[in-house]
Amino acid sequence: MNLILLFAPDFVSSDTARLTGRRLRHVLDVLKPQVNDVLTVGLSGGKIGSGRVLELDEEALLLAVALHEAPPPRIPVILCVALMRPIVLKRVLLTAASLGVEEVVLFNSARVEKSFWQSTALSPAAIEEQLILGVEQSKDTVLPKVTLQKRFKPFVEDDLPLLLQGRSGAGHLSGGPRYGIVADPAGEPLLALDVQIPAVIVVGPEGGLVPYEVTKFRTAGCKVVGLGKRILKVETAIVTLLARFG
Repeated sequence: MNLILLFAPDFVSSDTARLTGRRLRHVLDVLKPQVNDVLTVGLSGGKIGSGRVLELDEEALLLAVALHEAPPPRIPVILCVALMRPIVLKRVLLTAASLGVEEVVLFNSARVEKSFWQSTALSPAAIEEQLILGVEQSKDTVLPKVTLQKRFKPFVEDDLPLLLQGRSGAGHLSGGPRYGIVADPAGEPLLALDVQIPAVIVVGPEGGLVPYEVTKFRTAGCKVVGLGKRILKVETAIVTLLARFG
């Protein structure tokens, strides 16, 4: 935890916050501050600043908060990834939040096991937990939006074209047209000219996209690209792509 993320309910006054639970335990066990020590804090969705320790014990930590710095800029990328095993999903959400993507779309695919959609890892609380861990790691305060797309055809035919046009599902402008790529081992090599932002990046499941799905992504306006001769795990492919586009 390189930043303590604060939320509105933490504030007992306009400039004083009280921490309990996981964040308190981390501060006590890892940071081990004394009264008047200064910690890095940030308000969820807002600015970053300092938190001077006023009081601390095993029950709570009281901080005098001063916020003055904007969070790091977003990477103008929407990451669309086929739903994966819960343990991998946790790592992907944490990584996406750490790297500052704007939005994560989890979509269904022919090679996604149906049981994955029943996982408790998809609950709003579980998703938020991983996003918080990610922004705390990277000293950020803005959590990416996460959207679930349980039906492949409506996603690729209706929603994806709107994302590529720079529009939300409601049809409102949200940043202009986006360059769309799909990572697939059979795709053309990823070239420097393909690294354009803002972008929509699509990564399929561990077993890969089926030909029908690849065709649908092409029809929607995405270019299919490969990342070399090595077959990468989903989380490795995601980091590789975001490093290039970020």
